[in-house]
Amino acid sequence: MGLLIGPSATIEQLAAHAQVSPTTIYKYFQNKDELFLIAFNDLWEEFLKYSSEHASPGDPFDRLLDVGRKLFRAKQSHPLFAKVLHNSVSEISTYLIDADRGTGKEVFRKFAAKGVIKKEDFDERWILWTNIVSGLLVSVHAKEELSPEEADIAYGIGLSVWGISEAKAKKIISRPLAFPLRAI
Repeated sequence: MGLLIGPSATIEQLAAHAQVSPTTIYKYFQNKDELFLIAFNDLWEEFLKYSSEHASPGDPFDRLLDVGRKLFRAKQSHPLFAKVLHNSVSEISTYLIDADRGTGKEVFRKFAAKGVIKKEDFDERWILWTNIVSGLLVSVHAKEELSPEEADIAYGIGLSVWGISEAKAKKIISRPLAFPLRAI
């Protein structure tokens, strides 16, 4: 049986995989949730670094949105991260919404302050946006109902939450993504 990677993995399973005792894990982490959150954040940071190193030219907001599109394709570039995404959103559909500690929201807030996206009713728009993106990740990674290309189309439609025109959204989702499709 393979390693269960996600919020429902037990300390015993994680300890067995790491070839340490559960007591050793508890020396470094208060509980399994803390361990998982730290591990998820490490994978997330690796994915963000990879995404920024392989960014397509364009304005900063378009490059930011490319990261979301790359998440739909994580199986090709980051299979372990994709498996963690799959298990996380399968087990807790709001996991990604709950995992955002405000960093993403602040990035979008800065774009709103610059007038790149609508700033009126920002908090309500943020709630809608995070639910759209989370739903798309569930549909791509957990339920496998959408291909990455289909998710791109829905992502483009979702950009209307930010006051992005249909024409601009189509331009954004048709941008070529600059990253090698090889497993890392």
